[in-house]
Amino acid sequence: MTIATLSSKGQITLPAAARRAIGLTAGSRVAIETRGDEIVVRQARDFFALRAFLGRSLPREEERNGAMKAAARKGRA
Repeated sequence: MTIATLSSKGQITLPAAARRAIGLTAGSRVAIETRGDEIVVRQARDFFALRAFLGRSLPREEERNGAMKAAARKGRA
C-alpha cells in the first residue's frame, strides 16, 4: 500500500506502480466510485468497445437532430 496526499484542489497523484499494475498511461480515463468509506479508482472501459452492444448507430446529423428535438421537448415540460 502507498500513501498519497490530497492537494488543496482535491487532487492526488496515483503512484507509478499502481498505474502500471492496471495499464494506465497518460491520457487514460479512469472510473471513480465510492463504496462505503472507500474510493475505488479503476480503468474506465473504452466507450467504443461497447459499439457491438449498443447496436448500429445513426448518421451523426440524425443523432444530433434527435437530441435537439428531445432537448426542446424537455424544455417545454
